[in-house]
Amino acid sequence: MHFLTITWNVIFAFVPPTHWGGGWPAFFIALSFIGAVTLVVGDAAVLFGCTLGIPQAVTGITLVALGTSLPDTFASMIAAKNSDYADSAVGNVTGSNSVNVFLGLGAPWVMASTYMEGRGKIFLTPPGNLSYSVVVFIACSIVAFAVLAIRRKLVGGELGGPKTSAYASSAVFIALWLLYITLSIIKATAGWP
Repeated sequence: MHFLTITWNVIFAFVPPTHWGGGWPAFFIALSFIGAVTLVVGDAAVLFGCTLGIPQAVTGITLVALGTSLPDTFASMIAAKNSDYADSAVGNVTGSNSVNVFLGLGAPWVMASTYMEGRGKIFLTPPGNLSYSVVVFIACSIVAFAVLAIRRKLVGGELGGPKTSAYASSAVFIALWLLYITLSIIKATAGWP
């Protein structure tokens, strides 16, 4: 794994220590590096999807999402194991996903819309399957929040606890993720429902 990650280790070594400048230089440099990683993963996934003939919507919700969120998941797992509370894990995954969405989708949209506005034209982005995907995501999120609420009531916390409830919760979350991906792919490829 060291040889596979050496490039990223060397690049991220340029992030200054957090005690410099109250952590602000580290924050902004790390944020820009995360944006660059998101850009590289996104472009690589789009090229891979294009090569295989996978629709761009499917590439976005599978390859790009997996490529940018999987490292966040492992970082959150480490944060959860090294903390007494789940706050750092939740903050990590929420912050990382926000950066991925805002820099990966928001920044290009703002640049394109600003450019078109400067040329006196209106920048319109067709919604495609976004609204359907968001509705499915919200439905899955509601179920996930219900599972977390039940865990808090029965187990005493969202993370950890007896192995049976931890594995059952994991199975439900994985099933929700697979359901979301399956329904979104069906909508993107077949136009149903």
